Amino acid sequence: MKNRIFFFFSLLCLLFPASLFAGKNTGAVTGKVLDKGGQAVMFANVVLNTVADSSMVKVEPTGEDGVFTMANIPEGNYFIAITYVGFAEYLSAPFTVRAGETLQLPDIEMAESAVALEEVVVAAVRPLLEIKPDKMVFNVQGSVNATGNNALELLRKSPGVVVDNNENIMMLGKSGVRVYIDGKPSPLRGDDLAAYLKNLQSTEVDAIEIITNPSSKYDAEGNAGIINIKLKKDQRLGANANLNLGYSAGEVARYNTSLNGNFRGRKANVFGNYGYNNGEYAAFLDIYREQSGFRFDQKGIEGGDWSSHNFKLGADYFLDKRQTIGFLFSGYNSDFTWNSDTRTPMGMIGQTGIDSVLVAASNNAGGRNNLNFNLNYRFDKGDGKTWNVDVDYGRFRNVQDAYQPNYYYDASGQVVLRERINTTEMPTKINIYTFKVDREQPLWDGQLGAGLKLSLVRTDNDFDFFNLVDQIPVPDYGRTNQFVYEENINAAYLNYTRQFGKKFGLQLGLRMEQTNSTGDLTSALPVDDGHVVKHYLDFFPSSGLTYTLNDKNSFQLSYSRRINRPSYQDLNPFEYKLNELTYRRGDPFLRPEYANNVQLTHSFNYRLNTTLGFSHTKGLISDITDTLGLKAAYITYRNLADQYNYSLSLSSPFSITKWWSSYSNLTAYYTHNVADFGNGKAIDLDVKAVSFYSQQTFTLPWDLSFELSGWYNSPTIWGGNFKMDAMWSLNAGIQKKLANDRGSVKLAINDIFKSTNWHGVSIFGALYADMHGGWDSRRVSLNFTYLIGNTQVKSARNRKTGLEEEQGRIKTEN
Repeated sequence: MKNRIFFFFSLLCLLFPASLFAGKNTGAVTGKVLDKGGQAVMFANVVLNTVADSSMVKVEPTGEDGVFTMANIPEGNYFIAITYVGFAEYLSAPFTVRAGETLQLPDIEMAESAVALEEVVVAAVRPLLEIKPDKMVFNVQGSVNATGNNALELLRKSPGVVVDNNENIMMLGKSGVRVYIDGKPSPLRGDDLAAYLKNLQSTEVDAIEIITNPSSKYDAEGNAGIINIKLKKDQRLGANANLNLGYSAGEVARYNTSLNGNFRGRKANVFGNYGYNNGEYAAFLDIYREQSGFRFDQKGIEGGDWSSHNFKLGADYFLDKRQTIGFLFSGYNSDFTWNSDTRTPMGMIGQTGIDSVLVAASNNAGGRNNLNFNLNYRFDKGDGKTWNVDVDYGRFRNVQDAYQPNYYYDASGQVVLRERINTTEMPTKINIYTFKVDREQPLWDGQLGAGLKLSLVRTDNDFDFFNLVDQIPVPDYGRTNQFVYEENINAAYLNYTRQFGKKFGLQLGLRMEQTNSTGDLTSALPVDDGHVVKHYLDFFPSSGLTYTLNDKNSFQLSYSRRINRPSYQDLNPFEYKLNELTYRRGDPFLRPEYANNVQLTHSFNYRLNTTLGFSHTKGLISDITDTLGLKAAYITYRNLADQYNYSLSLSSPFSITKWWSSYSNLTAYYTHNVADFGNGKAIDLDVKAVSFYSQQTFTLPWDLSFELSGWYNSPTIWGGNFKMDAMWSLNAGIQKKLANDRGSVKLAINDIFKSTNWHGVSIFGALYADMHGGWDSRRVSLNFTYLIGNTQVKSARNRKTGLEEEQGRIKTEN
């Protein structure tokens, strides 16, 4: 450990002496913001962005005279974005800042939001979609059809994003997406991530950023790219709070409420939010399979309920104009029940009759608890030189108890042949520690970024299995065990960006990650391979070249190498049962998957994006449905040999008339999965698929707006070996503004035709499986929002912590 600390301290010293060579090629830009009547717009937010990648350089509010000034700006090409309550967002044409000069922009006249539709803006809100060279931003707060949805349902509606039948998230036809929350990687993965997102209501989400090819300054985790979910922060100056109340009904009912507030003084800013969600869950899952001469026709219904509390409390203290220290305390606590009832007639293939019937249930109850602590220090000299330091601790505690009876009946279903009843207790403890430091500064007419990160993770999973004999639990030591996984990742990165004149921009980056992990499986009975140790060192280059043909056309060519590590639960060999013959378990020998991604993007008028992409993934981690013995089948996780993916994505927001705006996204992709596990278990599947999303927004009289949206996913591949049928959905909603835009009421209906049921077929070795499922997707939702207090309070800092990457690998459901 001492050698590692010395190594990273030495590296830090080597990374940053470049400040000795930093140039002073800086200039300034100033301007004045006016309303339509020529009056000054005070305290508007003015954001300076680079033309090369739309990255934010500086933010300044306008003064009482409407004037803003930004000094110490590195020489280069930029554009500004200006926002203020009641006005449409203003985007300037590109301009050039030259060293030693102050650029005076022409006076800027802000348009009232009511006429903003000519610029593809939903009335009184930001544009539904902002297309930038490095990402797409889906402004959820501007969508009526987001009403009543949770964050997972919002992702289904996001451009280029697909959420499959098992609630896995894909982007541009690829799995391995990393989810960030407020710019920080979530430690949750798979089912755990799905459970968290379902507890996060749309009223708490501000925007979804879709980053398909991240640079080296991001953690290398996530070979399909990054989805950053930005939670709401108050964007106004003053002390205020936002109250949200929501209710939705389908087969079962759900309701939610949240309150967020912000207070900003001269020396400090305090902010926080709290949300409560409560509801029920309803679904069905049918599995027909053939194996070893037998056939099984399982029909199942699922249900349950949950309640959750989400909270965040933070503060920033301004030591002076350059230095800020802050803390964040956030978390959630949830309780849940999940129950399934299955009936499985069994017989021989080729015979019409059945031999027996398995009637089983799985009754689960548990809770999830998460607490996150962050300390942050930021130094911003104002000339492009910044330091940012984060220290984080994350604590996760999951508890789940299950009661799982199995009754075998004769063919008539009247006589019990035998029974097997078992119970399980599955507590999980996860502790995550991270330290991260980032440095940025001008260098050689460009901007250099560098940083270090250290993370330590320990997961402790107990699996206690009992057979119920005469209602007395008897320990089954052959199936009871403990799995402890420890992981240390040491990372360092360099990232350099530079603009060459008005035409060309360059980004070069390199990230190094050293991983050390140990997995220990302990059981009362001897186990094979109970101790798994891994050490590996990886390098992840990234690069990007931008070319600005003219004011309306720009091109970007980018490359990155990415990694996707197994979630902590996917390494756990425990068995999670639906019934005695169908279950799921992890694999402690899973390896990380690696992907090389190349993308070419064309942007027209900063609104229309066309992206052509290719990726090759080695060792793709995928769900595989396999057999055990004569009658059992299970889902596990395996590394495929290769996946090849080609994609084409088109996105375009535009205004049809003054009262009708439209946004559409089309993604077409070709995917080829290849693997050979021996014993006749080979995979060689390819698919040509399309996903489409469109939203139409209509401005009506009397402060009303109406939205109609829908999405379609063509037949595709799920996991490694399932061929899936098409899915689609149509949604509608209406909104009414109240109390001078302080409040709003939204009414929406999702999945009008209940068309999101899914169906897929898998052939793997001697197993044929045909699966069909669905959930309570057709729902009517009502939401009320009201702003309390001052409408002019400046927002809290939108800062990242160092914990999100590790959090993204924790699953919240089994």
